Order: sequence, then structure tokens, then C-alpha cells
Amino acid sequence: MKKFMKYVGLAIISALILSLAACGSDKSSESSSKGSSDFPNKAITLISPTSAGGGTDAAARALAADVEKHLGQPVGVVNKPGGSGSVGMTEGANAKPDGYTVTMVIAELTMLEHMGVSSLNQDQMKAVAMINLDPAALTVPADAPYDTLDGFIDYAKAHPGELKVGNAGSGSIWHVAAESLAKNADIELNHVPFEGAAPAVTALVGGHIDAVTVSPAEVKTQLDAGNLKTLAVMSDKRSDIIPDVPTFAEAGLESETIATWRGITVPKDTPNEIVSILEDAFLKAAEEENFKKFMSSNGLGIELKDSKEFTSFMDENYDYYKGMFAELGLSGK
Repeated sequence: MKKFMKYVGLAIISALILSLAACGSDKSSESSSKGSSDFPNKAITLISPTSAGGGTDAAARALAADVEKHLGQPVGVVNKPGGSGSVGMTEGANAKPDGYTVTMVIAELTMLEHMGVSSLNQDQMKAVAMINLDPAALTVPADAPYDTLDGFIDYAKAHPGELKVGNAGSGSIWHVAAESLAKNADIELNHVPFEGAAPAVTALVGGHIDAVTVSPAEVKTQLDAGNLKTLAVMSDKRSDIIPDVPTFAEAGLESETIATWRGITVPKDTPNEIVSILEDAFLKAAEEENFKKFMSSNGLGIELKDSKEFTSFMDENYDYYKGMFAELGLSGK
């Protein structure tokens, strides 16, 4: 009988232990579930990988202002320029994968590795949403001695290597645009790197360089002020911002379509539930009237893609630029 009671006692104790463990497990599960559904519960940082004043910075700040109402938390923009965007984008890729650091990535993310500028590529990020796309445009001072693309090319051929063309850094999309122009027109240009499009445009207005191949949005203010003029757009269709300016093809020079784009990413190990919350919020913010008005008035195009579409888009860009860089002799690999 004593032996039997001993077994019963042990059974009861074991049952109590298992019951307590189950309760603890339930609480842990509940706590974990609460933790993910609780996102976000503090401020979020949005990294802009370019200098203040350019198109990327402007788009990031306008988007941050509208996404706050959908996330219920403040979103602060931090500029981390350098290395054709690789400095800021690398910091974003290496951030804690908890959703509290997001990055506005640019087209260079799919190009840097091909040029040997950085080992960074889109596989080190997880796509949230694409927001924008803008083509390259050849812009020169208003008093330049040429008013057409043909005139620019003729001048470059008569003065090989003299025309200084500013870009947003070696390996940037605007550097590639200028290299593509030089190859297709069979001219020699002097490529001058800057820490973003904004300082390149400032240098152009100041007479320190002769041209830039940045987006219409990044020269719009100076175009409106009469300080600059755009000769042609590197796209298969005219820009809505400067509709009177011909495409390169219309101006007599066949060329690739070169365009920048901007989108939101997080570190690759960020939980999918958090990515979904961010995706929903950023896409809704991009549909806000305030954001659409800002983008339109600043000459920035809106092109929306969800996380899945943006992932495929970046992969396609990666393959496209791999081939282009090999053709242009820019490959660093």
C-alpha cells in the first residue's frame, strides 16, 4: 500500500510539474505573440543613403511624414551619404532586424557589386515596397554654347576629355548614365564624382562642371529659375516634368533607358509579419494626397510595387546592369 501511494504521489507531482510547464509555455507564447503584434511601439529610423537636398532625401522626408499616421509612431530620416549610396545602404542592411531601422534604397543597390565598389547587393536586404522611378537627363548651364544633344556631342568631339560631367559618385546610376552617353556618342568625357546629385547640381550652377546626367527632379528648381537647361532625357518616353525636352532617340542618339528608383527595405532577417506591417503602411503613405502633391510639384515620379514585385524588380535590375557594365567596360569583377 505504501508503495502504491508512493507511485500516486509521484504521478501527482509529475502532473503538477507538466501543468506548470505548460502554463509557462502558454505565457511565453502569448508574450511572443504580443511582442510581434505590438510592432511598432517606438520611433522608427529611415536611412537616406544620399546627402540632404537631393531627390532621394526629399522623397524620404515626404514619405516619412505621411507614413507616421499609418504606423502610429514618429519616423526620423537620417542621411548617410557616401560610396554611391553604399555607406547608408550597408548600415541599413546590417541594422538590427526588428523593423525599427528601414532604408530607402536606390538603383545603385543592384549595381555596386558589378563595379567592384562594394559587395552589397539586394540579397542582403528584404524588400518592403518600391515608391519611385525617374529617368536620367542631360542638363547643362543655361548659357552653354549648345542647345541640343547634337550640339553637346559635337562640342565634346571637338574638345575631347574637356567637358566635366558631374555624378552622384563613382558607381552611381548617374555615373553609369554619363558613361553610357559617352559610349553611344563615341565621345570622351571627364567624369567628376560628388556625394550625391544635389552637390553635383550646385557645382553645375556654380560653373565648376559642364553638365550632369541626373533626374529632372534634381534640376527642376534650377530649370525653373532659368539657371540650367536640359537637352535630352535617357528614356523611351518624354518626362512629364519637362515634356518639351526630347528623348535621346528623338534627338538622334539611340541609348539605353537609364533611370533611378527608390524603395524601402529592411535587413534580410526581419520577420515577415513586421515586413507586412511596414509594407502596408508605406504603400498607404505613398497614396496620400500630400505625398502625391509633393512628388508632383518636385518633379518626382511615383511608381509603386509591393514587396514581392519589388524583389523581382531588383533581381531583374541586378542582371540587367551586370550585362551593361560588362559592355561598357565598367565591371570591377
